[in-house]
Amino acid sequence: MEKYEKVSLKDYSSFRIGGEAKYLLVVESKEEVWEGIALAKERGLPWMILGNGSNVLFDDRGYDGVILKPGAGMGTVEVKGTELMAGAGARLAAVARKACEEGLSGLSFAGGIPGTVGGGLWMNAGAYGGEMKDVVKEAEVLMPDGQVRIFTGEELDLSYRHSVLQENGGIVLSVLFSLEQGDKNEILETMKDYNRRRMEKQPLEFASAGSTFRRPAGHYAGQLIEEAGLKGYRVGDAMVSEKHAGFVINVGNATQKDVLAVIRHIQDEVRRKFNVELETEVRIIPFQ
Repeated sequence: MEKYEKVSLKDYSSFRIGGEAKYLLVVESKEEVWEGIALAKERGLPWMILGNGSNVLFDDRGYDGVILKPGAGMGTVEVKGTELMAGAGARLAAVARKACEEGLSGLSFAGGIPGTVGGGLWMNAGAYGGEMKDVVKEAEVLMPDGQVRIFTGEELDLSYRHSVLQENGGIVLSVLFSLEQGDKNEILETMKDYNRRRMEKQPLEFASAGSTFRRPAGHYAGQLIEEAGLKGYRVGDAMVSEKHAGFVINVGNATQKDVLAVIRHIQDEVRRKFNVELETEVRIIPFQ
């Protein structure tokens, strides 16, 4: 286990926002995850698991606790027949590429998702009509009592941006994907097409946490925000993307305060004009 103190969270967040974390531990196994949690409890500090930091917004003051970040030891990927086992720290995009190389279909949707397997399962990540729910057979989970339990796909209760892990406090250790044999070239072309569409429609040239808001029932958040005339709305260096209104982007040195001000203004305007409540998809992490 590698241990770091006073780490800038800007370096661990795709939003490039946040102060310093008191401690950051790079954990390589379920034993080290448990050791890290025990250390936090011993010192009376909050703790959290951080994957690739692609869906979080840290406090400008940082995080006054312990961040556990899965290392390479928790990022292995193995293929057996049409099943693929991936550690929680593996990048979803890398797992999708591995599946493609093996001629396995089902993970093309994940080829451009910047998060990790653990984070992706926690929020049932998805894109282009596919989601984790479609391909997850089971997951190895470390429970708050220290026991390791295997959850079936059904037990994970996966739905739009939701899993049972959000309620039970379980930590993903590994995920078993059930895929199908396919044509390697066709899978590759599908992934290339999805990535072309991302490049064309999303503001990937700017720091962000991806889609800022969840999709409200019967609507699309980006469309409502655009129709409210909010493209380009800016507070400090936080701005509603002019390329895709569903993204709040960091165009320079934005702070959490800037981003939250933009989010609140969007929510107020969309509520006023369309009577629709927008909920954030990005996780807002307090200083604690």
